[in-house]
Amino acid sequence: MHPINVVGIGLEGAAGLSGTVQEIVDRATLLVGSDRHLAYFPQHPAQRLTLNDISQTLNQVKERLSSETIVILVSGDPLFFGLGRLLLTYFPPEQLCFHPHVSSVQLAFSRVKVSWQDAKIISIHGRDFDELVTALQKGASPIAVLTDPLHSPGAIAHLLLNLDLPTHYQFWVCENLGGTDELIQSLSPQDALMRTFAPLNIVILVHKPQDSCIDLNSLPALGIPDRQFYSFGDRPGLITKREIRLLILGELGLQPKQTIWDIGAGTGSVSMEIGRLVPTAQIYAIEKTAAGIQLIQKNARRFRVSNVISIQGKAPDILRQIPAPHRVFIGGTGEDLQGILACCLATLLPGGKIVMALATLEHWQEAIAWIHRHQLTYRVLQVQVSRSVPVGRFTRFSPLNPVTLLTIEPFNSTAKITH
Repeated sequence: MHPINVVGIGLEGAAGLSGTVQEIVDRATLLVGSDRHLAYFPQHPAQRLTLNDISQTLNQVKERLSSETIVILVSGDPLFFGLGRLLLTYFPPEQLCFHPHVSSVQLAFSRVKVSWQDAKIISIHGRDFDELVTALQKGASPIAVLTDPLHSPGAIAHLLLNLDLPTHYQFWVCENLGGTDELIQSLSPQDALMRTFAPLNIVILVHKPQDSCIDLNSLPALGIPDRQFYSFGDRPGLITKREIRLLILGELGLQPKQTIWDIGAGTGSVSMEIGRLVPTAQIYAIEKTAAGIQLIQKNARRFRVSNVISIQGKAPDILRQIPAPHRVFIGGTGEDLQGILACCLATLLPGGKIVMALATLEHWQEAIAWIHRHQLTYRVLQVQVSRSVPVGRFTRFSPLNPVTLLTIEPFNSTAKITH
């Protein structure tokens, strides 16, 4: 019984095959493939089976194994998002011999001239966007996306814009790779929304630096889009999201000429909103990491906010060196939540408030226990927000991580605890 030779082929057709693989195809007495692949061999004398109903065709192949020399023609590398995986469920491995061609991903990265040993490769061909959404939210780069007519480059661009990510990508569309009508384009996501593309395409997404200039007049007075901030390259999602920022500002109850602490400021997104909203306020953005301090300073320059002072240090120790606050926002607590709360309570000016954003049950329980011991008034806002994301022709909700906002008003406190 002859082995089944599975031959990968590109858009250049038979001309792209090596001499050895061409000889294997020449010896075939039965060629199996799509209409496009079979058309590359118009003069071949072998019988032909078209892969229309794949299951039916492969069963026919099984019936003719003993009497035919069979070659199955597939695109690119058959074991790379190709027919190879299915063939291994129909035939034992020893009965198959694979002859891969250069894959579409290899060709795409060579055309855009980007190293791809660390690439994230995602197929949305007949699948949903979930894996791609996760990769984008984590700031993966480079990313190769295998598309289909429903999950097209335009649909990917729509998704990218809707996610409102602080990570920015160069958007490449590679069409008809290896063919005479090959086309490689670098587009903005906005441009990709307006274009139509050849059915055979692959999208490549590569990190690009964020524009250093920004039109401040185009920004809303409140609620800066997440994508406008400089963020951590390896953790772009580590930013207080726009919707949560708006609620935090409401809970703080800001007034002119206040001194405000932003503890665990991260990228400084909350500080920037306060600085723009209340120009007469003095905001101290406290962050323990040097990377965070650099981002706070870059964002302050970006939004031309002059009333935010970045301070590198670990709370609560660093807090004793800062002027007493009217308002405190605690976005990051590290390992000493109770120490931070005690320092804030001791230094808070009359009429002051402390607002915390808590993401874990453990920090929530610790904070509530501390509040009860000190018999403080508090209120809780449980925030669960979802954003719409496109799914092909439809739209679904993608949830953000839930956050609990805990607001403490010590100067309104009695022995009674309110919820």
